[in-house]
Amino acid sequence: MAREGNLEAPTRHALDWKNPDFYDEEKCFTELERIFDICHGCRRCVSLCGSFPTLFDLVDESSTLEVDGVAKADYWKVVDQCYMCDLCYMTKCPYTPPHEWNLDFPHTMLRAKAIKFKKGEVKASEKFLASTDVHGSFAGIPIVVQVANAVNKTQAARGVMENLLGVDKNAWLPELATRKFRSSAPEARSTDVKDGEKTPGKVAIFATCYVNYNEPGIGHDLLKILDHNHIPYVLVEKEKCCGMPKLELGDLASVEKSKNANIPVLAKYAKDGFAILSAVPSCTLMFKQEIPLMFPDDADVQRVKEAMWDPFEYLSARKRDGLLKTEFPQPLGKISYQIPCHGRVQNIGRKTEEVLKWIPGTELNTIERCSGHAGTFGVKKAYHQQAMKIGKPVFKAMAAMKDGSKPDFISSDCPLGGHHIAQGFEVNGLGAPELNHPLTLVRKAYALK
Repeated sequence: MAREGNLEAPTRHALDWKNPDFYDEEKCFTELERIFDICHGCRRCVSLCGSFPTLFDLVDESSTLEVDGVAKADYWKVVDQCYMCDLCYMTKCPYTPPHEWNLDFPHTMLRAKAIKFKKGEVKASEKFLASTDVHGSFAGIPIVVQVANAVNKTQAARGVMENLLGVDKNAWLPELATRKFRSSAPEARSTDVKDGEKTPGKVAIFATCYVNYNEPGIGHDLLKILDHNHIPYVLVEKEKCCGMPKLELGDLASVEKSKNANIPVLAKYAKDGFAILSAVPSCTLMFKQEIPLMFPDDADVQRVKEAMWDPFEYLSARKRDGLLKTEFPQPLGKISYQIPCHGRVQNIGRKTEEVLKWIPGTELNTIERCSGHAGTFGVKKAYHQQAMKIGKPVFKAMAAMKDGSKPDFISSDCPLGGHHIAQGFEVNGLGAPELNHPLTLVRKAYALK
C-alpha cells in the first residue's frame, strides 16, 4: 500500500520503558501534543477506533480550533480509547519512522497508559479482567465450572458483575472449559523429521490462555491438522499468559514477569529447531513484536521472535515446500471471514484466506476491518456499546456474500472477535450463521473427526 509522505515500510523503535523519562508525565504530554497536532492535520485514521474521533472532536470544540486549545486533562480521553490494535501505525499513518516526524501513536498511548498505571489510577476491576491465568484457574474443576458457567448466564449475576467489575451485562463472555486443553491434549506426536525441510519440520504449541481455559476445541483442531499432515508436535512444557492483557493496561512490570516465565521455556524449543505456534493472533503478536521491542537486547527473546508462527502462516509455508496435504474431501460452502487487527499487523499477508481458498466447493467473503472487540475493551460497561458500533460495518459486510446470499459460516482468527461478531449478527438481526474458528473449518474440510 502506498503511504503518503513515507513510501518505505514502517520501522519500529525499541520501547525505552526502563528509562525514568518514560514515566515523566510532563514529557509524555509534550510528545502527545506533538503527535496530536500531526494527527489533527491529517485525520486519515478517523475511522479506525474511538481515539481519533475523540481527539478531533476535542480540537474542533476548543477555543482555538487547534490542539493547543485542548485541556491537557482531556488527553486521557484519547488515551483511554486506544486498545493497542496497532492498525494506525502499520496500515494508515504516513509519518511513522523512517519519516522524520517519527510518529508512533500506539506506543505513545502505551507510554501514557504506563504512567497512569504507575500512578495507581487503574481500577482493581480492570486489573482483574486482565488476569487471565486467575480466571482460568477455575477451568477443568468439576461442578465449579458448571456452576460458574450457569451463574454467568443469569441476569442477576451479570448485574452484579456489571456493578463490581464493570463488565457490561449484555456483553458476550466466554465459558470456562470443563477440561483444559493442556490436560486433555496428547503431549506429543512423534515421527521422523525429513532432512533438508525448508519450513521447520516440528512444532511446539503455545496453548494460550483462551484455548487452554475456554475453547480447547480450537487447540484440538490444530493438533488434528498437524497429525493429518504427519507434522510432529509437542505442547510447550509450561506456559504463562503472554502478557497482552497487561500490556493494554500499561502494566509493563507484569509483562516482564510473563516474559521471564515464558521466554526461557520457549527459547529451548527455538534452539532445538521447533516452529512455535499460537492459535490466538494477539498472543503471537506479543512474541513477534511487543516483547522484542521491550527487550531488544535479550538474545532469547529475539530467538523466540524468529521461531514464532501464526498457524496459517506455517501451513502456507508447508504447502509452498510441498509438504502439506491439499486434498479436502469436504466442501464448506459460503464463509464470511474477518481478518483480525493483530493478524494484519504481523506483516505475513492474508494467510488464513489463502488456506481457506484451497478448499474446493468453498466461497469466501473476506473482511479486513476491526471487529471492535479488542480484548477486554469490548466487554467493559464503559465501552461495550461503542465496541458494537465500531464492529457494525463488519457485521453488515459479513452478513452477505458478494451475490447477496447468506453465509453458512462466519469466522475470525481471533476467537473473542469471532464471538463479538456473532453477537453483532444477533443484535442487528442479521441471521445466525454457524461460528467456527478457521482451524475448525480446515479440520472439517479435511473430514477429520
